[in-house]
Amino acid sequence: MTETDLDDRERAVINAFQGGFPVVRHPFEPAAEALCGRGIDVDAADLVELVRELDDDGVLTRFGALINAEEIGGQATLVAMHAPEDEFEEIAELVNDHREVAHNYEREHPYLNMWFVLSVADEARVDDVLAEIEAETGQETYNLPKQREFRVEAKFLVDGPIQEGDVDLSHLGPSPDRSDRGVLTPAERDLVLAIQDGLPITSTPYADVADDIGQDAEWVVETLRRFNEEGKVRRVGVIPNHYALGYTENGMTVWDVPDDAVSEVGPAVAGLDFVTHCYERPRHEGVWPYNFFAMTHGRSEAESEERIQQVREVMSEYWEVSEDDWDTLFSTRILKKTGIRMAERADANTETESGA
Repeated sequence: MTETDLDDRERAVINAFQGGFPVVRHPFEPAAEALCGRGIDVDAADLVELVRELDDDGVLTRFGALINAEEIGGQATLVAMHAPEDEFEEIAELVNDHREVAHNYEREHPYLNMWFVLSVADEARVDDVLAEIEAETGQETYNLPKQREFRVEAKFLVDGPIQEGDVDLSHLGPSPDRSDRGVLTPAERDLVLAIQDGLPITSTPYADVADDIGQDAEWVVETLRRFNEEGKVRRVGVIPNHYALGYTENGMTVWDVPDDAVSEVGPAVAGLDFVTHCYERPRHEGVWPYNFFAMTHGRSEAESEERIQQVREVMSEYWEVSEDDWDTLFSTRILKKTGIRMAERADANTETESGA
């Protein structure tokens, strides 16, 4: 199924619930009521079936919680490197063979044409893995760890009802106090691993997870609500397959922002609703002059170019942007996409049964 095949009810579900889905014992009941309040005739059972069908048809990558891996434990970093054209496939295979490499993309750039995400349980392992990759490929790697995060909000809206995607029911349910613990309990670790690939699409998803991990349903609900407050879970809802929705133009815009302007530029660019990721990252002298990344997505080249120009217009309000101060790197090929290995990172940040 593609975006053009969707009916109004399916479009409403996609737009309404990319975040802010209720975390209560029977979440589809208030969710359906919210849709009815927006003129969408649907009950809880209908809504369960709609979400299940969207998931089965590949319109969704999953339904559930978007976990903030950084808050769970370990570290992820973005790495760029050069792969000569006649060695590209061989180098890609060598890079991808490292289990720590979660994502790898070929991007349009005259030199740095391979970009991958490294995910490790122990921060010290980053340097070791990069040294191994350099030794195997004969190419230098350029580590670009996140220095400041301004936005991670990958929403992909479609034309149709609830166009603004502004249904937020995250306030429903318990309001547990935040924990001051820097580590997970074994039970919390089990919960993270149980939900990382999605929730069951049933009328009682949280109770079903509770049964799977041997916990009480109320504990799962309270813990997920607390995780949301603590930032361990960014949001709960439907997570679309943006390619199925027509968002095929993936442009990584990069900017050489004056250091003293980054604090103002970051929130301003992050305020553009089509910017899905926005970070400050380090420069690499002589190779990579850019310190600011803003990821945009479009459904056509024209839409993508228009959105990139909007980013530039916002930038220009804070400093004088020249043509040499920025670039856009479009992805041309997905080389690897396995996701973050949450188990290893959670295990490394879980307290022992004795609490030590």
